[in-house]
Amino acid sequence: MTNLSARHPAVRILVAALAAGTLATVSLTACSSSASPAASATHPAQTAASATAATCELVGAALSDGPDPDADPVGYAEAQGGLLGKIHTQDAALQGAISKLAGAYQQFFTSNGSSTTKEAVAVASSKINSFCPGAAS
Repeated sequence: MTNLSARHPAVRILVAALAAGTLATVSLTACSSSASPAASATHPAQTAASATAATCELVGAALSDGPDPDADPVGYAEAQGGLLGKIHTQDAALQGAISKLAGAYQQFFTSNGSSTTKEAVAVASSKINSFCPGAAS
């Protein structure tokens, strides 16, 4: 068993815990709101923004974990592709960007780090950063 595969269960648990905590926070915030009717008219947009921010936190946490990308870029790609594939959001555009980056990392891993797939990871990372500034940096 490699060090990488030994870390996967712990990383999965971390991502699941972050997701559960975020959902609980969003749910509690929605239930405890005492806003005026005028303020609650913007509540769905605020909830969507909160959900996007929570998803971005999950993406950032996933991308900051795993092997050192400089020391083991292929191992890092393997870990990130798996973690990103477990993150889901209602925001279709953000979900598409997450899925694209997960797929790019998987291709990078499968190709053992070919230059073509390295470029695809860079493009997909830029897209993630447009939704979640600095998450894929």
